[in-house]
Amino acid sequence: MSETQNLTLVQAVRDGLAAEMRTDDDVLVMGEDVGKNGGVFRATEGLFDEFGAERVIDTPLAESGIIGTAIGMAAYGLKPVPEIQFSGFMYPGFDQIVSHMGRLRTRSRGRYTCSMVLRAPYGGGIRAPEHHSESKEAFYIHEPGLKVVIPSTPHDTKGLLTSAIRDPDPVVFLEPKLIYRAFREEVPDESYEIPLGEAAVRREGLDISVFTWGAMTRATLDAAENLEGEIDVEVIDLRTLSPLDEDAVIDSFKKTGRAAVVHEAPKTAGLGAEIAATIQEEALVYQEAPVKRIAGFDVPFPLYALEDYYLPESTRIEEGIREAVEF
Repeated sequence: MSETQNLTLVQAVRDGLAAEMRTDDDVLVMGEDVGKNGGVFRATEGLFDEFGAERVIDTPLAESGIIGTAIGMAAYGLKPVPEIQFSGFMYPGFDQIVSHMGRLRTRSRGRYTCSMVLRAPYGGGIRAPEHHSESKEAFYIHEPGLKVVIPSTPHDTKGLLTSAIRDPDPVVFLEPKLIYRAFREEVPDESYEIPLGEAAVRREGLDISVFTWGAMTRATLDAAENLEGEIDVEVIDLRTLSPLDEDAVIDSFKKTGRAAVVHEAPKTAGLGAEIAATIQEEALVYQEAPVKRIAGFDVPFPLYALEDYYLPESTRIEEGIREAVEF
């Protein structure tokens, strides 16, 4: 029987990185302060001591340079895992991401792949200043050639990160920092994979399907529990946003006939809109009510005083679920 550790989500990140670095010498970590300091959230703590400066590389403060260098490394057979300190700092590297990272296989007609994982803490709720709390996963979902993963549990984090590192194509791996240390879970010591593109049913129900990911999974489960006895809520944690597990979305919706999507990103053009459109195209005859989007507002992410109001929390999620069911 496999041994396990009781880990937080950020510890699971570190455990997954270490396991793959021990298994495959081509895997390396790079980014600002990832080496001796162990990263701003300590996700790479101890890796420098174990693997040295050639595989745990402290870089200058230059996001475009970090990502561009990683793309070059990947083109020549390495498996870099660059870290950007906060997802809101990825914008200077956006040209590298969309012009090169997501296109290398197509541009080279399959001669080159870009096996790299671009990691970043994302999302709000930790009272951070500007550019530290954005949820802009839709940017990367929209770009063909990129896979986008957002875990919600320590166990899933290690398994999804392992799959992402082993994938021949580039993965944007966004880690919900609100729950980096919110809870612990048993995580196997040995390496294991959770396939990309497969959602997880976190709670079965018959009245409404609620689709979510990342930190909003816990808030949604809390809302579903609060509604127990009144509304039977099914909660689907998408885990991988691109490719989207459309089968899981449609199968759940056909069972319940009602749906809501919960995400902390702004409502307009968020993934909730794509899910609603997919339901319209694939399961319209099963639909009993409009798809409800419970999301962040179409404003820049606010500072401390309004942060809790901006983020969907269990009360607002409950109200949205009721509105969909009572239509």
